[in-house]
Formats: sequence, C-alpha cells, structure tokens
Amino acid sequence: MSKLFEMKEEYKLGIPHIDEQHAKLFEIGDRAYQLLKNTYSNDKYDKIIEILEELKSYTIIHFRDEEEYMESINYKKMFSQKIEHAKFIGEINNVDLNKIDHNQDEYIMEILNFLAKWLAEHIIEKDLMIVGK
Repeated sequence: MSKLFEMKEEYKLGIPHIDEQHAKLFEIGDRAYQLLKNTYSNDKYDKIIEILEELKSYTIIHFRDEEEYMESINYKKMFSQKIEHAKFIGEINNVDLNKIDHNQDEYIMEILNFLAKWLAEHIIEKDLMIVGK
C-alpha cells in the first residue's frame, strides 16, 4: 500500500525519542489516509474518533517530552513552540463530532490536510531549529 504520511530523513532531529515520536505521528496520519482509501467501509465514524483520540493523547505526550527537552537545553524559542503546541491541541479539542458523521470522507480529508500541513511545517520550520538545522 502506498503511504501518504512517511517519516523522511529530512524530518529527523537526531534526538532518538523525539524522532520516534514524530514517526508515530506520521503513522497515525497514514492510518487516517488508509481509512479514507478503504472503499469497503461505509461507516468510518468510530475509526475516525479512534484516530482523533489517539492523535490527541499521543501529541500531549509528545509535546510534553519535546518541551522537556527544549527546557533541558535552555532553548530560546520554547515559548513560541508551546503556543504552537497549544494551538494544535485546541484544533483537535474543537472537532465537531456531528460534522464528522455528516460527511466522513470529507472530514478524514480535513484531518489529513491539517496533519500533513502541521507535521511538515512544524517539524521543518520549528522543530529542526531546536537542534540548529
């Protein structure tokens, strides 16, 4: 199966536990993509909710670990990172469950677009700066 979400070499910070967590976020995104491509499932609501819940709980752990690392190296842009992290969690928390049920594939596309944009932009434009890349 083709993957839309894949952890690439250019996304690696060189901090093993952070890189592993980023890879897990890509894997969650790929599961959403595979769900979209699944033409045999008419009702994807429960799976969408499951993916959103995992995304929310996992990003909370990831952001905590990333912020602890930034604190440990006295990273100067940590505050702006925390704001970005809070915005991401806010987006996930503000999901309209009725909207999901109304048009499931369209909503999966929204999740995919949001996650793809976030992962690529945030890792490349913000996270790589932590390690001076």
